[in-house]
Amino acid sequence: MLAIPAFAKQTVAVFGIARSGRAAVRALKAGGAYVVAWDDSAERRAQAEADGARIADLTKSMHGASALVLSPGVPLTHPAPHPVVVQAQKDGAAVIGDIELFFRRKPQARVVGITGTNGKSTTTALIAFLLEACGVPAALGGNIGTPVLELADLASGGAYALELSSFQIDLTPSIACDVAILLNVTPDHLDRHGDMDGYVAVKKHIFDQPAGATAIIGVDDDHCRGIWEELRTQPGRRVIPIAIGHRIEGGVSVVDGQLEDRSGAATVTLDIAALPALRGAHNWQNTAAAFAAVRALGVKPDAIAAALPRFPGLAHRMETVATAGNVTFVNDSKATNADAAEKALVCFDPIYWIAGGRAKVGGIEPLVPHFHRIRHAFLIGEAAPDFARTLQGHVPVTQSGDMITAVRQAADLARAEGRRGAVVLLSPACASFDQFRDFEQRGDAFRAVVATVTGERA
Repeated sequence: MLAIPAFAKQTVAVFGIARSGRAAVRALKAGGAYVVAWDDSAERRAQAEADGARIADLTKSMHGASALVLSPGVPLTHPAPHPVVVQAQKDGAAVIGDIELFFRRKPQARVVGITGTNGKSTTTALIAFLLEACGVPAALGGNIGTPVLELADLASGGAYALELSSFQIDLTPSIACDVAILLNVTPDHLDRHGDMDGYVAVKKHIFDQPAGATAIIGVDDDHCRGIWEELRTQPGRRVIPIAIGHRIEGGVSVVDGQLEDRSGAATVTLDIAALPALRGAHNWQNTAAAFAAVRALGVKPDAIAAALPRFPGLAHRMETVATAGNVTFVNDSKATNADAAEKALVCFDPIYWIAGGRAKVGGIEPLVPHFHRIRHAFLIGEAAPDFARTLQGHVPVTQSGDMITAVRQAADLARAEGRRGAVVLLSPACASFDQFRDFEQRGDAFRAVVATVTGERA
């Protein structure tokens, strides 16, 4: 755990005391702060009290706190500020998040911050893996895995790899990454940022960096390309563009699985086409960004090349969970919007697609060009009727309703048709909250049914 001395002998409020909030309580207490906390859950309130926090309803008063550490899931500005935010503003308390506490501690180790609409979890995990494999002490956390304040206290030779969501960046005015990565920007979380301009503006703050820092940015979408054009004219930092499908001077590109790094004095090339856990153009972007980041921290290209094939990948991200007969079962539960689902759809054919949940803005209309890869769609959750209308005339559809039914129906049809390379693909293009706690629980449910199906029929 990291102690936070920045608020020693001050009162700090913490609202939302799940994992990251509870870590904030402990870190602030360890740094000498007085902590007052609140959560709707009585169990979490009891845990925070056991950690030394005073429990009080923060929506009525900040109780003299100089700052409010807000859970990133709580609305800050849109669709309307949460009552606790309004109260903090009324009482003059700064509204921040746990990532802000981390940066106020001024870590000795270097910090790599990774954001983007899609791909940030894989890129963050890959960076941490490569650093460790190449002998650099590393810690992985933020929006993935361990809460940032529970990470080890790394010395100056180490590096933190932090996945940062737009919600977290919005609560981090002191953000200062030694290496900052913006992978891509497509519409997402617009209800929380007001509109696309608001969303892009928050993502752009990842590049609020100290002099001498490195900025790495994908340039294959219009929003990021515009940010790159602005960044490259600014003195005092190194800017490395990432391009997929075309080469780019001064950056890292991947064309047909061949990575080419032109960011240094000499061009470096690397074949990444056959990496088992990093297939598809979207993972080529993730790999190129990770390669650039790890090189920026001083790791040699040969060491990176030797480590890449050993990367195991992440659960719920195009994860092969079983193969039985002619059918492979792939868990891509992390695909919570159409853009993310597209990354999986372009990698497989024929597909027996399990999709649905709580739909995002735009539904699955952007996926129409890939419908020819889908043999049959099995729809679950709230979005099933709307998705069925979009698929009508393009793809045969079964409104399965729930995960158990969908997996069984998809497996039965895939086996009956006997097509070579058949894939039962869970890539929902939706949030999970209608039927599941989160995408991890949804993916685990898929795995559990697959284990039953393959066990019965293997």
